[in-house]
Amino acid sequence: MIAVQQRPEVTDWDSIDLYRFFAFVFDRPSQERFEWFSQPNISEGLQRLWDNLGLDKSFPQFQNFPEYDAYEASYISLFDVGMPAPPVPLSESGHDRSQPSQNMALENVNFYSVLGLKADMTQNPPDHLVTQLEFLSAVRYARENSPNPENRREMWRLETEFLDRHLLNWVPIAEKKLSKENPPVFSLLMTLLLAFLHHQRADLSRGQ
Repeated sequence: MIAVQQRPEVTDWDSIDLYRFFAFVFDRPSQERFEWFSQPNISEGLQRLWDNLGLDKSFPQFQNFPEYDAYEASYISLFDVGMPAPPVPLSESGHDRSQPSQNMALENVNFYSVLGLKADMTQNPPDHLVTQLEFLSAVRYARENSPNPENRREMWRLETEFLDRHLLNWVPIAEKKLSKENPPVFSLLMTLLLAFLHHQRADLSRGQ
């Protein structure tokens, strides 16, 4: 998915597109992302997001990465490599085995085509978490900025159906697997992501 991922701040969550925020933090390791994780106020900022999303359990003790190499190695060992597969692949087909991965990818591609978007295969496959979140960010933007009521309703249906059929189909499984691994930062971020997805789905239901 061709998208511009701006570095998010942690001071004002109400002004941040959380779809794009989670796409940023779960994308492949980079120095920019490591610098974001290393902000001195990162723990306080994430706790504010935790409270905003209404999580009913205590904010977990925050662990950060001491250096870039540790961050990169953790990402790769969790999400990219393993035998026979990584512990927590960041793709829908890595968790939902109800259909062949090619069919899963095609269904995602069909959703993206509604907005004339294509997954950038040089970056991430169509059913990758980052690609899916970038798509939902585009749908939400179209929904909130369209002057046409019918188009807004269509975007509402598109966002709702994609959440139900895809993100909420597999992110809960990934969140449970990642919580057992309990790595620095990523387990907390996945819990926050799942809470946000449920929160967004509830908002869509109220706006029907």
